[in-house]
Amino acid sequence: MRITAAVLEVTGAEAPFARTHPFTVGDLELDPPGPGELLVRIEAAGVCHSDLSVVDGNRVRPVPMLLGHEAAGIVEQVGDGVDDLVPGTRVVMTFLPRCGDCDGCRTDGRLPCTPGSAANAAGTLLGGGIRLHRERDGDAQDVHHHLGVSAFATHAVVNRASVVPVDPDVPPEIAALLGCAVLTGGGAVINAARPAPQDRVIVVGLGGVGMAALLVAVALGHEVIGVDTVPAKLEHALACGAIDAVTPAHAVDHGIHAPVVIEAAGAARAFETALAVTAPGGTTVTVGLPAPDARASVSPLVLTAEARTIIGSYLGSAVPSRDIPRYVELWRAGRLPLERLVSSRIRLDDLDAAMDRLAAGGELRQLIVFDPGSPTEPDSPTEHDSTTEPGSTIEGTPA
Repeated sequence: MRITAAVLEVTGAEAPFARTHPFTVGDLELDPPGPGELLVRIEAAGVCHSDLSVVDGNRVRPVPMLLGHEAAGIVEQVGDGVDDLVPGTRVVMTFLPRCGDCDGCRTDGRLPCTPGSAANAAGTLLGGGIRLHRERDGDAQDVHHHLGVSAFATHAVVNRASVVPVDPDVPPEIAALLGCAVLTGGGAVINAARPAPQDRVIVVGLGGVGMAALLVAVALGHEVIGVDTVPAKLEHALACGAIDAVTPAHAVDHGIHAPVVIEAAGAARAFETALAVTAPGGTTVTVGLPAPDARASVSPLVLTAEARTIIGSYLGSAVPSRDIPRYVELWRAGRLPLERLVSSRIRLDDLDAAMDRLAAGGELRQLIVFDPGSPTEPDSPTEHDSTTEPGSTIEGTPA
């Protein structure tokens, strides 16, 4: 079938991307779902820093590639062997499929799936192969998948392991956020840090992932302190239930500490700040993805003398099929206001500028909301209609 999609043509393009235009919006051919796969009509897709990291070259991926890994949509067709989902089901799309059998899958979320990671790096689906194609200069050309999802398009074919079904009462904009921001930020709290009921939590870096971590910690009843350099971010953290919100310098200079600290900015300096505000005996969870050459300073003596723990958490150490229903119940109970993560609603053909805004720290989650009657139009008539504050810019790297 023919779909409309935004394809990343080059990686490592020079900013501003609104001038260099690394994306091309146009038609692609999408194969029908194969065995174990689904055809999904995309309803909403979030623009995440992991997308930006491919655009700016911090994450090496094969191009051309159809980006977008945080999304929700409606199942329209199922392939052979898929007997637990039917057309019409709303699904959350997640960017790390789990085979369920490898050594990584046997760690209960602590390590990523080995075959899933290999497929993501190759730009294929979990079962192998590419379902996206186009004609360029008279020749047939494959277009690589991004993290098994490729949601910057009207439709996607994905492996069954890349989706989690949700009930119809979960709106697509909420469902989309569950696939990355909430899985990653919330998972850093509930799966990696596992704070005791009385533990205070500090979140360093209040972009989409960090704010999701804050919202989940508040939903679970913890006192939370937000740390960021952007004043509007700090104000929003207070509106989201934080008991305090301060700059990194203020937190360090005034000796603010907590037994659980989540670092979600993806920058070396933010990681060092997170270590500095972790109390003796406490746990620092780093969930941000800095540049590959980033380095931070750590004192081994402090780790030993203060019995510290540092935990790395990829995708919030999540098992999506287990964790997403828990977040849905918190949202349904009115305890997890995920709509606070949405900062803008954009068009598919606005992705170049959207990446510039994300790089500048100007957004939490920009959502492409697809109207079935007009694939590139947002559901809201107002573009860039900010409902929250700009993204985190600790050392210039948004979460």
